[in-house]
Amino acid sequence: MTTSPDAITVMIVDDHEMVRRGACSYLEAQPDISVVAQAGTGEEAVKLAQEFIPDVVLMDLVMPGMDGVEATRRVKNVSPRTQIIILTSFHQDEYIFPALQAGAISFLLKDVKAADLLEAIRRAARGEATLHPKIAMRVIKTFRSLDPEESTPFMMLTEREMEVLKLIAKGYSNDKIAEELVISVGTVKGHVSNILSKLHLVDRTQAAAYAWQEGIVRRE
Repeated sequence: MTTSPDAITVMIVDDHEMVRRGACSYLEAQPDISVVAQAGTGEEAVKLAQEFIPDVVLMDLVMPGMDGVEATRRVKNVSPRTQIIILTSFHQDEYIFPALQAGAISFLLKDVKAADLLEAIRRAARGEATLHPKIAMRVIKTFRSLDPEESTPFMMLTEREMEVLKLIAKGYSNDKIAEELVISVGTVKGHVSNILSKLHLVDRTQAAAYAWQEGIVRRE
């Protein structure tokens, strides 16, 4: 099929070759879409984005090396005009909010219908956002739960989670936290997971940085 000279240029980023090939074949069959690049890693995505300056990027989140959140942030740095659609199997808070904060305009799950993916790409090229219904509900619930005048993200943490966060900020490992609080390492891992989810962070490094920025450690 002949592609229009005004076609939306798209880059596909996914560490699974078959996923890239399948998406590419489908998108290339559309007269108004042209796949200009494919990347199997976040690092490659940043390099190709700088080279091709695509209109839209379909970005996977979980990849070896640089993950999709960091790749999204860096792609937006090298090509601010590029709109990024997260296309992933993961819909937990610790993925959703960092990806949107990094600059993604849309967040879709891989069970999305083909026609809906096409529409999301066309909308993204126009600067319009698309959220999978599950993602939209998570965003709505989060913002409804916040009172901008009274609440802070830390108010969502339990007393024990606050203790764990303070120790993370001090550089304690899970084993050392378990020893300090006299709990199991498995329990510590559970608390860390809850902290990341509630604060919409990706990893403990971000949690530590955030705790220091907000003065959570110094408040002792």
